Amino acid sequence: MPTTTVQLSGGNATVAYEITGTGPGVVLVHGTSAGRAQWAPLTAEIADRYTVLALDYSGSGDTVDHGGPLTLGDLAAEVRAAADHAGLDRFHLVGHSLGSAIAAHLAATDPQRVRSLLLHAGWVRTDTRMDAEFRYWIGLFRADAEHGTTLLAQHLTLAAFGPGYWSRISAEEHAAVVKQFVEMIAPGTDRQTEVDRTVDLSGLLDRITAPTLVLASAHDRIIPAEQQQQLVAAIPDARYAEIDAGHGAPAEAPEDFHAKIIGFLGAQSAEPRKTPDIQ
Repeated sequence: MPTTTVQLSGGNATVAYEITGTGPGVVLVHGTSAGRAQWAPLTAEIADRYTVLALDYSGSGDTVDHGGPLTLGDLAAEVRAAADHAGLDRFHLVGHSLGSAIAAHLAATDPQRVRSLLLHAGWVRTDTRMDAEFRYWIGLFRADAEHGTTLLAQHLTLAAFGPGYWSRISAEEHAAVVKQFVEMIAPGTDRQTEVDRTVDLSGLLDRITAPTLVLASAHDRIIPAEQQQQLVAAIPDARYAEIDAGHGAPAEAPEDFHAKIIGFLGAQSAEPRKTPDIQ
């Protein structure tokens, strides 16, 4: 697996990533507590026509760093370093949740690198309610580490999935999903969630020049749709679309989620300054 070293605010990080396929570059940035494996199903769908880079940023997977506090700029620097190491001068950039904040930061601070930008479940600035949510995650994560419980995984499944999930799943099936979440939760989840608490892109978003799709989940209980409407208002060349799912749309509604991404990427590859009608 390729790795590259980058200097962060607190020390060095050795960033691990996977690169698959051939064609224009697409860089995928996962959400809090996840890792590059989040993108494996999408990568399988698009690697026949894109060079797909999916990385683990600090706190997840095979990336190793100094173990201290992180900043949004640090995580954006890791994405940039992985793209540099892979030889991707310009690329389409897709982020989910914290990955959206990281992607927006990179697109604003290094705009010439980003051909197009898709932000799912992103936000402009962490408000008081969101901060309370993130502090609760950290508390659950640390309680689980101390007592061997699964409180964070149980909470995340309650918060992340919309009514479509709950209408079709049995109690036994949901218990299996909780187990999958337990196995997925990254060892640096608390450090990543501290970054969630600090997100403030309000002074950067007008620097983004890439055509942008802000994709909201209609039933998102973690990042409400109003936050994404604020992104649309702040990014010069942005439009808005919704998916009928909760915050965890990549797992809850993968076919629709992938279709939105693939449609947007296809339109941007063909006509860089236009976005498709995917409402």
